[in-house]
Amino acid sequence: MSSAAAAAFRLGQRVHTAGDPRRVGTVRYLGPVEGHAGDWVGVDWDDGAGGRHDGSLTGRRYFVAAGECSASFARPTALSGGISLPDALRLRYRVQDFTKEEQDEMYVFSTSQKRVSVEFVGTDKVQEKLNNFNELTSASVSYMGVSSIGAPDELKSLVPNLRLLDLTGNLFSQWQDISSLCQALASLEVLNLTNNTMENDVVETPMLENIRILVLNNCGVTWELVEKIKVSLSCISELHLMSNRLNMIMSPDGKFVQGFNTLRLLNLEDNHIDSWDEIVKFSYLRSLEQLHLNKNRLKHVKYPSNLSTDGPLDDAAAVPFENLQVLLLGSNDIDDFSSVDSLNLFPNLRDVRLSDNPIADPAKGGAPRFVLVARLMKVGILNGSEISPRERRESEIRYVRLVMGKIESNDPEEIKRLHPRFAELKSFHGIEDEKPTSSTSGPQKMASGLISVTLKCVGPSMGEKQPLTKKLPPTTTVGKLKSLCESFFKLKDLKVRLFVEEESCMMTTAFTGTVMPSTTTSGGGHGLSDGAWNWLGRNHCCGRRELASRLQRSRQLRKLQQLFVFEDKGADDAPRFLYISFCGNVHLLNIVAGLGYKMDQQFSIVTIL
Repeated sequence: MSSAAAAAFRLGQRVHTAGDPRRVGTVRYLGPVEGHAGDWVGVDWDDGAGGRHDGSLTGRRYFVAAGECSASFARPTALSGGISLPDALRLRYRVQDFTKEEQDEMYVFSTSQKRVSVEFVGTDKVQEKLNNFNELTSASVSYMGVSSIGAPDELKSLVPNLRLLDLTGNLFSQWQDISSLCQALASLEVLNLTNNTMENDVVETPMLENIRILVLNNCGVTWELVEKIKVSLSCISELHLMSNRLNMIMSPDGKFVQGFNTLRLLNLEDNHIDSWDEIVKFSYLRSLEQLHLNKNRLKHVKYPSNLSTDGPLDDAAAVPFENLQVLLLGSNDIDDFSSVDSLNLFPNLRDVRLSDNPIADPAKGGAPRFVLVARLMKVGILNGSEISPRERRESEIRYVRLVMGKIESNDPEEIKRLHPRFAELKSFHGIEDEKPTSSTSGPQKMASGLISVTLKCVGPSMGEKQPLTKKLPPTTTVGKLKSLCESFFKLKDLKVRLFVEEESCMMTTAFTGTVMPSTTTSGGGHGLSDGAWNWLGRNHCCGRRELASRLQRSRQLRKLQQLFVFEDKGADDAPRFLYISFCGNVHLLNIVAGLGYKMDQQFSIVTIL
């Protein structure tokens, strides 16, 4: 080994390519290379960044690299051991005065294509503020090749009030340096060490008492390391451990993780955890409110309901995950409804992510969103989208009808096992069992499906024409019905409006104009979903203000793109007519069901000129 290479670098040191702080690696060899003169440094590059081999060259192995092509040899002059944190802060935040040459190059062209010098206004104040590091409370020196904190006293006097520090993508590896950093910056609360490969052998526990948020994403740490340093994390509220290839949670007693009394958020996304038993080890972290498990390899989820005898020794009555509110399970391998149903057992769970799991992907045989909403009883946010009261009601009713249409067994226990919330939701929403349909066929069956309608025509110049009673198919649209009325009553080139006449109520309803979606419910029943027309039945006459209030409360009516309500008052100031207009592609079937009529019940439609 040459003295020059030995003096500049050491084995295990983190370095980057000179001039490129983003190409980072670890020194694995120092010395000569057979067939090549001079001093060489063998580097194992992070993520194989431009490597050429695996640590062997021309049949001789110099070191073992992480990948087949992640290593290379470089001259010492082609590598950099990094800079100190104070120097990086000055480079990033201190504004230098422009030289005369730089000022001369600052100009714009006028409309006559003449150079006009740019004059900066207020630069003195901005420069003074930036140069006053005492006021700096947050700083980022990401990917600047920082390898040390420099002199602790220098750092302390430079940024005494620093509370947040982002060291992403630098050259730190030893916890002793991090401990010295935290001691020098007494106000530091948020520390981001993402993409710094940290050692897992801790000789002396680092001093991290003031750190509230610690980010160790892609740092190569293990849970054993976390257990070693947790004694110093007395104020920690958020711990981020993404992309560390974790697959096991090794606690000291092999059962449950303890301590972390202030930890609210634990982020384990993008790791290799494939067993829910590893997650159960966090059951008794009392303050834990958010658990992020996206992009792991979990196949099942089960609430740990029988752990009281194995719980913490200081409290045998502790409830597993008692304060957990957010559980993110996206991009795993969950494919069973029992895992979805078990989420209802978490006492305070309100926010769940299941996207990109087989169970939540209809294209892979999974369930659509409305099924998940119905099965998750207390969840208020699913896959990042809030579940409104309207969506929950619609989803639950649709789910019950779906189950009623597919159910094959009448065994209550079997139904409860497959659909735990079915009976509860069916009772809550007052959904009755479907009556068996008649076995009639042919002309009788066709006739029984027709709607009997009495058509009337009233006009100021012609009075009232003789009523006509017709039996029409349920799929007859309002537009088609208007054409039939024009034909029956010979009303060519006249604009007509159609009204439903109700004998027991002054309310009259017009069906022309705007858009209403037509819907057919499953199981043989017909009408708009979820009783969107409940308020429109008979004996429901009301004043304008009460009607407006009902419309506002009727969430289902938001499906209508437009809803026009007009009022014609009588002498007693009571409403005599109520017009609600819809487009011409609405089926008679929806009008019948919406107004609460039965299929075999006759009603009248009045044509008014």
